[in-house]
Amino acid sequence: MKIGKEHKFQTGSQEIILETGKLAKQADGSVVVKAGDTYLLATVVSAKEANVGIDFLPLTVEYREKFASTGKFPGGFLKREARPTEDEILTARLIDRALRPLFPKDYHAETQVFVQLISSDKETMPDALACLAASAALAVSDIPFNGPVSEVRVARINGDLVINPTKTELEVSDIDMMIAGSAESIVMVEGEMDEISEQEMIEAILFAHEAIKDQCKAINELASMVEGVAEKREYSHEEEGDETLYNAIHQDCYNELYEIAKSPSGKNERSERFAEVLERYKAPLTEEELEEKGSLINTYFGKVKKEAVRNMALKDGQRLDGRATTEIRDIWSEVAYLPGTHGSAVFTRGETQSLTTVTLGTKLDEQTLDGAFISGSLKFLLHYNFPPFSTGEARPMRGTSRREIGHGNLAMRALKRMIPADFPYTVRVVSDILESNGSSSMATVCAGSMAMMDAGIPVHKQVSGIAMGLIMGEDGNFAVLSDILGDEDFLGDMDFKVAGTKDGITACQMDIKIQGLSEEILRKALEQSHDGRMHILNKMNETISVPEEDFKPNAPRIHSMLIPKDLIGAVIGPGGKIIQEIQKETNTTIVIEEIENHGKVDVAATSKEEMDLAVARIKAITAQPEVGEEYDGKVKAIAPYGAFVEIIPGKDGLLHISEIDWKRIENVADILKEGDQVKVKLIDIDKKTGKMKLSRKVLLPKPEKKEG
Repeated sequence: MKIGKEHKFQTGSQEIILETGKLAKQADGSVVVKAGDTYLLATVVSAKEANVGIDFLPLTVEYREKFASTGKFPGGFLKREARPTEDEILTARLIDRALRPLFPKDYHAETQVFVQLISSDKETMPDALACLAASAALAVSDIPFNGPVSEVRVARINGDLVINPTKTELEVSDIDMMIAGSAESIVMVEGEMDEISEQEMIEAILFAHEAIKDQCKAINELASMVEGVAEKREYSHEEEGDETLYNAIHQDCYNELYEIAKSPSGKNERSERFAEVLERYKAPLTEEELEEKGSLINTYFGKVKKEAVRNMALKDGQRLDGRATTEIRDIWSEVAYLPGTHGSAVFTRGETQSLTTVTLGTKLDEQTLDGAFISGSLKFLLHYNFPPFSTGEARPMRGTSRREIGHGNLAMRALKRMIPADFPYTVRVVSDILESNGSSSMATVCAGSMAMMDAGIPVHKQVSGIAMGLIMGEDGNFAVLSDILGDEDFLGDMDFKVAGTKDGITACQMDIKIQGLSEEILRKALEQSHDGRMHILNKMNETISVPEEDFKPNAPRIHSMLIPKDLIGAVIGPGGKIIQEIQKETNTTIVIEEIENHGKVDVAATSKEEMDLAVARIKAITAQPEVGEEYDGKVKAIAPYGAFVEIIPGKDGLLHISEIDWKRIENVADILKEGDQVKVKLIDIDKKTGKMKLSRKVLLPKPEKKEG
């Protein structure tokens, strides 16, 4: 008996199956997305009524990967899935950012979207299918939603754009972008690139949109197969509108709000002046009137303020702090601010400031990744911290937020390709946001780039970042804003972050709050962002333009070397005795890993002398004897026919009695004793046995023959 309904379609080279009505039928909507042996289960549930006093959409999006999906046990003591990994949080954010703008603005019921990876072929990237699954689950539910929406990954492999590449294909791609959209427009973009041009980025986005259109069509076709889904639930989550009240607020406050917006001011001053207007409007009202209409007054006042700020930008080309639409805020920066760190930088742009540090470590400091789908380790870490004082707030600090993880990941992707592949250090960059009024993630990119240069990391190029905004008028007129403020992000229609070098884009993130972002606007935003990035880059280069020639005195020095695979054990010693002894006596950290047919040895120390000493000890252990070379050996044993001399730790050869001196020797013990240091030359190695023949006499002056 067949249970449920299926719809098959093609995305790129993938055949995808959408299945509903088989699993999780008590959810409001449930869909399984199948791509080969990779299955994702998406469910959505929404409360029938909104909670009292809620004037926004309480949407929760979760994404989890079951370890059983790849036949793995979870790590740790408990051996069960615990809190979400950073990769799971980042995928959940991608889904959230695509879905959230498309819920009705007046829908305020508690809503949860939950996507799970339940089976995996270990090659199909599940994050590229997660939004498709979530949107399909909404489509087959009765929850109001202005979709469908979907999401695909775009890669470029050997010059060709590819939709939803495999994990192996992605490793050789110079573009990794996640793009979400409806059939009509793009709503979200995020990704990293290897210094691509603005035109190449637009081509990738438009290429992705064609696949998104096919997926949206498939979602609609699945929904048409399910009875009753055309009937979306009825709801009433907002107070009944009061047009008279709105008109009164508009008439009394608009002009004053417009003048405040037009008078250049700082964030706090501007907020206080806006608040004073609201208080003056409320002052004549009775307590009963405020009790009855207070919530609507606040809502309508916000709408009027938003209209005033937006109209000022559209009509006058002016912004809240007095800048023109293309103008960048004042910038100052400094490096080497913190003497105890391995590298540091302060980057301040307007009222946004990042204090960023760099720490260099060894392979032992790499972050281990133990997920159901992704496992391995990370050599480059970037952590972003957003404390409440940065916005003048006093609120509880309860661990790292999803926003902090997302912003840190964006900055990490912008910078990571600038570190040479053979750089032997683990690098940790930490950005602490000390002030925030727009684009703190891009301030992190700028400060991080300069801090890495200050640390002496041989980065390929400097990287700068900028956040672009958009205000769309009802008549189709629009204004693209460079280096947006926090208010412009909140009141505007787009937040488009772009990071890159002088030669191209390395990372981007775009969220659209309106439908119908045209190619014209996208091109305008990218062109304007390029000019802004170059301006910021020039300001950064005035502070530091090339990496420091050497590391800080307190930074570790790492010497990397390859040794024969069969000598790894000799360096480690029985039970780790030899390597531990070297580390203790030289005050170093030594890490050995097996790579193909070699052992890679990293020796780290804060003192060059100590590092050189440890390297010499390892070289002595791993050196291969060469005929013709001279050695300072140590006598290990005496025999009637000669002495056994250790020329390399663990390797000794025979110094025959006839090779000790030019003169005849009757008793070896008359010349040498165990423990003596003796200089010898390796004169032969037996090809069959490997035995070494040594000579001392060839290093001594040969006696002249006596005449007569």
